[in-house]
Amino acid sequence: MSRPSLRLAPDPFEAEFTPAGGLRQKVGASGRVHIDRPLHFLVLHRSDDPAHSVARRVASNSPAYLVWSPDDDLAAASALRVVVARMREHFGHVLVISLFDQEPVSDPADDAPFLPQFRAIIGPGDDARATCAGAALAKAMAKVEIDLRRCEVERRKRPYFEPSVAELVDSDPDLSHLSFGLPPIHRAPGGTVYPQLFRDLANASGDALLRAACAFIADGKSGAPRHYRALGRSALLAAALAADRKLDRIARSFDFLLSVSPINTAAALAGFVADGAERPPRFAYRPLTVDPDEAKRRLYAIDLGNLEDPLLESLLSDKRREIDQQLTMLSVRNTPAFRPASMLLYGTVDPALLADAQSLLAGNRPDATPRGKMIGAGRIAEAGRTLIASYRVADPRFTAEVEVRDDLAAGLMVSGGTLMVSSDTRMAAARLDALLAHEISVHLLTWFNGALQPLSIFRTGLAGYEGLQEGLGVFAEWAVGGLNATRVRLLAARVVAVDAMLRGADFGQCYRLLADDHGFTQRTAFNIAARIYRSGGLAKDLIYLKGFKAVVDLVAAGASLDPYWLGKIAPAHAPLIEELLQRGLLHAPRFVPEFMARTDTQSRIARLRGGAGLGSILAGE
Repeated sequence: MSRPSLRLAPDPFEAEFTPAGGLRQKVGASGRVHIDRPLHFLVLHRSDDPAHSVARRVASNSPAYLVWSPDDDLAAASALRVVVARMREHFGHVLVISLFDQEPVSDPADDAPFLPQFRAIIGPGDDARATCAGAALAKAMAKVEIDLRRCEVERRKRPYFEPSVAELVDSDPDLSHLSFGLPPIHRAPGGTVYPQLFRDLANASGDALLRAACAFIADGKSGAPRHYRALGRSALLAAALAADRKLDRIARSFDFLLSVSPINTAAALAGFVADGAERPPRFAYRPLTVDPDEAKRRLYAIDLGNLEDPLLESLLSDKRREIDQQLTMLSVRNTPAFRPASMLLYGTVDPALLADAQSLLAGNRPDATPRGKMIGAGRIAEAGRTLIASYRVADPRFTAEVEVRDDLAAGLMVSGGTLMVSSDTRMAAARLDALLAHEISVHLLTWFNGALQPLSIFRTGLAGYEGLQEGLGVFAEWAVGGLNATRVRLLAARVVAVDAMLRGADFGQCYRLLADDHGFTQRTAFNIAARIYRSGGLAKDLIYLKGFKAVVDLVAAGASLDPYWLGKIAPAHAPLIEELLQRGLLHAPRFVPEFMARTDTQSRIARLRGGAGLGSILAGE
């Protein structure tokens, strides 16, 4: 491929670097240079069709890039020399990576089966360090599989050069060059773009580029990071912060659990008993504070396509989908459509979970021992405020509130930064420590840790976080020695009840299953069924035992729970959290549950890691 020459722009590019070495500036009429921080590499892309260019997307997702159109060639040449000179001051030797879109294959007949060839073209030239980077890039791309096809790699001796890049590389022996041609698998005959293939190819190629850059740094023995992903963005664009704020605003415009929970549980129980437990109760609900359709319009008006960070785009996109599902459930509240919508969000009871629940119900008979001293809502609220105050000593930003409410079913609930205690609540004093560990040292603690992160999504909760969040809460109860047989039976019964509801049992059948078959009291059986059948059938209660099992498995395998305290996340997010920590976009949790430092907690965890299974650790308490 020929190397076109280009005269320099008459007006030199005046770079406005930040004190930390960052740069984000327009180049010409439509180009842009972005330098996240001083880095060893710069990604280039020149295109006259940026909207459909996957190479443009990969470049723009990179932590250091220069993109432009042919009309901006002169300005880009000037900017390139200025930026490379600055990078050379920091590192001596710099890698320039030219990205280009391969030409689409000639269109076949409209009715012909057609898949463009999935082949990456890599041209490292004859430079030793570029060759090393090219080998890492080729190895990474050869492992990429998209739409059931594995990428092939073609190495070319003569790399692709944008205008002016060839002269710059030839004139500087401390400048390495690598070209990377991306396959057009995202383009259909006639030019149509397949959005999912476009995203998958861009994300996989961007990941491979970071591996190549890390190999280049390691080859030069100039301090390669421990993990290649640490080379990713270390600063959030305004677009990411704005999208996060908009999502958070919509998520906070309604309280999902309060919206689907009855406000007349006590009266409904009295009526149910008076009718001989024959007719299903009539539950009343709060008026909705949000118009689901209007909220959805605002939700999908949020532009997630300009975040320049695939990881953040994925996290925010997943959260948007979850909020969408919650709004769908609110729009069909108290109708037959609510139950299947609930399954979409929370799933179903798998056979293994059901078997565990049935085993726990059989193995933990009702506790006949006296419950000891009983306490009410006032004493619970007082103890909650005391524990909150102890966290506030560590940092005054732990500004949790405690409310005693008349419009809740008996029990405790956390909403945002508030612990809500039903005025109907009465419980054994011996259970207080465990419940406060669950509600305050897990739910409130992760809310305030998430609120201290740069993105509010870690306070609101990443998509799918609830299962592990409730699992951590139950783990907290177990860790302080408060997960007694009565509580274990309750968690198991919720799973059995959800399974019965999803299989078509009505309220009365579920109630009798709990009361007659499993020996629960009239009040307890009703309260469990009320949770399960609220708003038309809510599958959420299966996640408590399921989440607890997931936490037990993590701890038993030796995993640290530290990542799960920094906000409300799911197990699938753990590696992403590690990457964001390495990139400096997240920081370690400010608050850690006080119970984790207790001697008895440490001994229980040691026993779990010694091989004790779920059944044995529960039987041992």
